[in-house]
Amino acid sequence: MKERTLTLIKPECVANRHVGEVIQRIEKAGFHILAMRMLRLKEKEAQQFYEVHRERPFYNDLVKYMSDGKIIALVLEKENCVEDFRKFIGATNPKDAAPGTIRRDFGTNIQSNCVHASDSLENARREIAFFFSEQEIISNQ
Repeated sequence: MKERTLTLIKPECVANRHVGEVIQRIEKAGFHILAMRMLRLKEKEAQQFYEVHRERPFYNDLVKYMSDGKIIALVLEKENCVEDFRKFIGATNPKDAAPGTIRRDFGTNIQSNCVHASDSLENARREIAFFFSEQEIISNQ
């Protein structure tokens, strides 16, 4: 069964001009892009999006970082999309990520790790709806 997930290409990845290569790798790995948008999150939007981490010590730094530059939000679709995409991008800490993964190749630390990825189907649905209306998502069917 096909699933959808959200990924965000993070500010440092956009600023360092890795967007084209990251998107090319995503497509070559068999993920279909159903929606894409470049934007800059306002601080309140970043707070809302990362609400789940509010009690964590890194929350304020994460909010500041994610609202400090342009990001690209993408809706992806593929069989077993959530799990496969998380494996594809690598571990959260680029130092622990497998060679050839996006986070290993482009990330610099646990926060500046190039991409965000939904961690479950439930969160993927919530996160996709945060950035896109159903009308903006173009199905492959």
